[in-house]
Amino acid sequence: MLATAIIPVKRFGAAKSRLANAISASSRSTLARAMLTDVLDALGRCERLERVIVVSGEPAARKAAAEAGVELIDDPDDAGHSQAASLGVRAALEAGAECAALLPGDCPLLRADELDRAIGALRAPVGGVIPDRHGSGTNGLLLAPPGAIGPSFGPGSRERHLELARRAGVEPRVVQVPSMALDLDTEDDLRELHRLLAAEPELAPSTATEIGSLDLPEPR
Repeated sequence: MLATAIIPVKRFGAAKSRLANAISASSRSTLARAMLTDVLDALGRCERLERVIVVSGEPAARKAAAEAGVELIDDPDDAGHSQAASLGVRAALEAGAECAALLPGDCPLLRADELDRAIGALRAPVGGVIPDRHGSGTNGLLLAPPGAIGPSFGPGSRERHLELARRAGVEPRVVQVPSMALDLDTEDDLRELHRLLAAEPELAPSTATEIGSLDLPEPR
């Protein structure tokens, strides 16, 4: 099975507001751009992706998409993550895609081989939920067909997505992609990402460079 990857990206000026006490607004914007760059680099190495679409109204995200050679869908209203994801799903359906991978722009540790294995193990119809490291949220959805369920991100979304799959009559599956477990929302996430990239910056080079330029305490 091949998938169309869809990456909804909110405007960087509004990104990562929960990190406001840790880093400046300009640093948050630059960090968001760096993470997206690393995600797109990883997706470019995936063998089970036939198409990659960035959905955003953010100029820097549009530039990152162009530099990566992927498609862009404009999201001028910036109405929210789920709404932007739905725009990408619509494009995937119109193109006849058999699977959609709804992926975040803030999981810079993403490994292409792990995502390839997850997509390769799917059997339609399925609503696959990639959980966050806390187990309650959703960091990604693998949907076959792409419209198997409607995206409903936010607090408690892991169980909400699984229930949506049950109601839709498709297999509700929790899909483990370890490199996607850590997204960046909180100061604790930032400390953990800093710790991992201080040890192995090659995991996400652009993000490692940006975090290294911040005035953060040495990771323990």
